[in-house]
Amino acid sequence: MPGSPGSRTGRPPAQRAVGRPAASKPPHDNPVLGLYLRLRRAWDRPLTAYYLIFGGSLLITVLGLVMVYSASQITALQLSLPGSYFFRKQALAALIGGGLLVAAMKMPVKLHRALAYPILAGAVFLMILVQVPGIGVAVNGNQNWIALGGSFQIQPSEFGKLALVLWGADLLARKQDKKLLAQWKHMLVPLVPAAFMLLGLIMLGGDMGTAIILTAILFGLLWLAGAPTRLFAGVLSIAALLGFVLIKTSENRMARLNCIGATDPGPGDSCWQAVHGIYALASGGLFGSGLGAGVEKWGQLPEAHTDFIFAVTGEELGLAGTLSVLALFAALGYAGIRVAGRTEDPFVRYAAGGVTTWITAQAVINMGAVLGLLPIAGVPLPLFSYGGSALLPTMFAIGLLIAFARDEPGARAALALRQPRFGRKRGTGGTGSKRSPRSWNTMRRRASAARSSGER
Repeated sequence: MPGSPGSRTGRPPAQRAVGRPAASKPPHDNPVLGLYLRLRRAWDRPLTAYYLIFGGSLLITVLGLVMVYSASQITALQLSLPGSYFFRKQALAALIGGGLLVAAMKMPVKLHRALAYPILAGAVFLMILVQVPGIGVAVNGNQNWIALGGSFQIQPSEFGKLALVLWGADLLARKQDKKLLAQWKHMLVPLVPAAFMLLGLIMLGGDMGTAIILTAILFGLLWLAGAPTRLFAGVLSIAALLGFVLIKTSENRMARLNCIGATDPGPGDSCWQAVHGIYALASGGLFGSGLGAGVEKWGQLPEAHTDFIFAVTGEELGLAGTLSVLALFAALGYAGIRVAGRTEDPFVRYAAGGVTTWITAQAVINMGAVLGLLPIAGVPLPLFSYGGSALLPTMFAIGLLIAFARDEPGARAALALRQPRFGRKRGTGGTGSKRSPRSWNTMRRRASAARSSGER
């Protein structure tokens, strides 16, 4: 018999290998490719943006409360206050902000649009009151606060960010419905004049940082509206020229600009805060000195619990802590972009894009200043730094994003299909209230029989 004794076809093994090629290795047998595919499937799920926004904002807020408590104890004791004074105020603001977040989640889009004009009018009215003698309060040289009694103050310019997002989104959405955005005058008027009015009221108090964030929101709305490049460049040139004039005519702002990348406090300790922020980050190492064990907050680092809380985080939690915060903000920004890109409602697209621009731009400016890459603008880290006036409108804006993420067609369908696995009541389940218990008992008997027969 030709061939090998064990041959069934009579052909040599080499010929059989040529005639029947070996099956290719399935993709799932490659662990790296399998992990990538699983992550890709999880990333493309309809509820991914919802979970990223909700979970990311919750983690940032909770970690921020922890770091506010750690960074503010020394400052509170120096002011003869209880060590938990600033933490308790921030926790109260987070509790109120949580209520605003839930309210924004439950509101329909029509109600969000209806609130745009009242919020804008209220913000403008409060920013005008700031400039009234006896009502406005100056903090660190900037008169942007209103005293509410006791130790509570409010900064109306923070609510101006939310007002510009909602009002600008509603304005652009109505003009898009009427097909007017193709004309440059309808794209700019009255959005740009209203934004410049808010910027003027803010700059009257000297708050350059908030003005930069408001400008970023304006550019974000124009970009989403499809502004032509020359129009976009023109508005950007005007804003850059005004910013240059405002910085050049202020010694304080010029000093902050000169502190970019500084490694020495300089003459008169003009770069003291910037340099000690770098010291805090450098001394943290990979995993930090431990929560509460930082030394820069003991009087060396000004505004440790507000504008420079990211530096305290780097000192006490190290590179791992700062990268975790950065990753959370990156996930929040990606989810916001995804919500804005997948919706068919123009208002939702503009509002989601405006909120995402606001939070990401403010986070980049704050962390860039702490890292010595940008001038110190005096803006807090969103959801993280101490400050109730900044936390409340930001949490309301996060509630907007969550509501928009849940309102996506795929997300609505996924949420509608979700049913509780345990504790289902009679009459639920779609097959009748009498068959549900019987089905459960039948499944239990089958499971018991399988276990008794040795099956697994």
